[in-house]
Amino acid sequence: MKPKVFLARPISAEAEAYISEHCTYEKWQGSAPITRSELLERLEDAEGLLITGEKINDELLDHAPKLKVVSNISVGYNNFDLESMKKRNIMGTNTPDVLNETVADLALALMLSTARRIPELDKLVKDGKWEEQDDEPLFGVDVHGKTLGIIGMGRIGEAIGKRAKFGFNMNIQYHNRHRKPGSEKILDADYVPLEELLQSSDFVLLMVPFTQETRHLMGQEQFALMKNSAIFINTSRGQTVDENALIQALQNKEILAAGLDVFDQEPVSTSNPLLKLPNVVTLPHIGSATHQTRFDMAMLAAKNLVAAVTGNEPPNIVQELKSGIML
Repeated sequence: MKPKVFLARPISAEAEAYISEHCTYEKWQGSAPITRSELLERLEDAEGLLITGEKINDELLDHAPKLKVVSNISVGYNNFDLESMKKRNIMGTNTPDVLNETVADLALALMLSTARRIPELDKLVKDGKWEEQDDEPLFGVDVHGKTLGIIGMGRIGEAIGKRAKFGFNMNIQYHNRHRKPGSEKILDADYVPLEELLQSSDFVLLMVPFTQETRHLMGQEQFALMKNSAIFINTSRGQTVDENALIQALQNKEILAAGLDVFDQEPVSTSNPLLKLPNVVTLPHIGSATHQTRFDMAMLAAKNLVAAVTGNEPPNIVQELKSGIML
């Protein structure tokens, strides 16, 4: 008998077909995202669950006595209560690597659009306010030849560094939990303490996973160290930044501008002061949002799911759950 799984969000026809070859499945077909109560009701017989971001904790696992695996269609997995999953021997998987290049593209787009004030000046033109005059009020800042400080030199950080180094001749420095000699060689990058990186970078890019250690990694003290001509870019998670401290740094002109794909609260509140600042570029968490990348992520999540429920080791068990998993 095929194992039973539940798909809590729509996926591509190809990914669904792959799952159907190996499993019986039910899927959420509502036009709106599945509610928590509906999700809990669907898990009584499920051995596998495919989701994006739904909180996996004791409450959910109490409703899923047969569950073997939770397959996240995401590289991040801060929705996993790791201790709850460990004590029940539940596998958790994610979808790393397939989105690296796409997220790196977006990071560069944020750097360019903030430095050259693209959204602000696009609005000026469309609002009919472009007048023949001295164009100095429209000036931005250069990207090429400047110093980029990357906080979090994982695979995405390195992909961003390659674009910056070889596309824009930028000087690369980075801070990471561990030195990355390979990245240093490829990018001619310097490993520096966080304080030095903040003080000397023209662009500071945050690309760390969200953990208790990285919560509010960037706060008032860190923004105060940055140049007042520096630009801050966040393509990691909103909770890695003290948003109030960022707002104050921008309002007080401690930093020049910010480009943000993520926020502490998502969707971001319309009353958030960040949305009122002309020197802030705001995006709706679209780091991996291209058709091809989302297709690849869904296929990888499907393969993780099928492997686990058919007695094989999934290719992408998250690091914290690898030890002690009984297949």
